[in-house]
Amino acid sequence: MDELRVEIRDESGVVTARQAGREMAYELGFGLADQTRLATAISELARNVVQYAKEGVCIIADCSDEGMMRISVTVEDHGPGIVDVEKAMQNGFSTSRGLGDGLPGTKRLVQDFDIESRPGRTKVSIVIARQRG
Repeated sequence: MDELRVEIRDESGVVTARQAGREMAYELGFGLADQTRLATAISELARNVVQYAKEGVCIIADCSDEGMMRISVTVEDHGPGIVDVEKAMQNGFSTSRGLGDGLPGTKRLVQDFDIESRPGRTKVSIVIARQRG
């Protein structure tokens, strides 16, 4: 399993993580739309780290097998946590005067989405997958 680890402390980490995800998707044979979906999802999650926790990590892994191309991304931080995950997953909810579509929008972009949060740790895991052609 190929794995990339990107430290996220500022916008440059967001850009690096986004590019790393897009590049891995391209190398595995994902189409342009999937590459863009993955890059957008990584950007959203990494920006949340910068905005709310100040630093964290993005781990991008090739979990493909013979039948499926699969990329797993885990973004983790040790910030304040999300007080109400269920509320945060509702369209329009925002604690920062944004549009409130970040986490729900990210979930719509990928095939698998999981979030765990408590004070001192938030971990979001996503997967984008396609059958091999």
